[in-house]
Amino acid sequence: MSTEVRQMFSTIARRYDVTNEVLSFGIHRLWRQSAVKLSGAIPGMTVLDCATGTGDLALAFKRRVGDTGRVVGTDFCPEMLESAPAKAAKAGLKVEFEVADAMALPYRSDSFDVASISFGIRNVDDPVKCLKELARVVKPGGRVVVLEFGQPRGMFGALFRFYSRVVMPNIGALLTGNRDAYEYLPRTAAAFPAGDRFLELMDASGAYVQRTAHPLTFGTAYVYVGVVG
Repeated sequence: MSTEVRQMFSTIARRYDVTNEVLSFGIHRLWRQSAVKLSGAIPGMTVLDCATGTGDLALAFKRRVGDTGRVVGTDFCPEMLESAPAKAAKAGLKVEFEVADAMALPYRSDSFDVASISFGIRNVDDPVKCLKELARVVKPGGRVVVLEFGQPRGMFGALFRFYSRVVMPNIGALLTGNRDAYEYLPRTAAAFPAGDRFLELMDASGAYVQRTAHPLTFGTAYVYVGVVG
């Protein structure tokens, strides 16, 4: 992953949670719940959450797999991970957090029942390679879950584009002091393949025997689920 992207996230890490909460009106919580549900995770399973950031999705998975399950949360930016262990401890959840690159994961093949990445795959240098790597560490028949922004259409889409291009950078700058980051994030979200176009990336990886796309909030976000062959 590029040094520039890593540095960008390091500068907003301390204010990332509060900014995310404000900008999404809390809807990101519902999206993560949908991702966990669609993953098919059950108590006792092992889960790898890549680009975990401050750990929200990893914690949601841990609640699902329970004490008999194992969850590992990774991120390529150490600063983003700094608050995750304390957040897990406060919630009474045991989650392992490690620095790792989603395109070169330091885990054996067929190690996990589920691997996930939320709002991170558009930031990697090669999304298809990342999809292959996520599938590599998942057992045959297991699932890879990708939560990512989409591009809603119609009247709602027009409102969303205005919000992303005008409102988000201003609020992001106010809360974090880094306007560039909150111009970069909506810009990459608007350009990244969504819906059927993302499914084509999953097909190009050659790693999945089945894949589905689940739109959320009028297509503002998607949960993609791939079954590993």
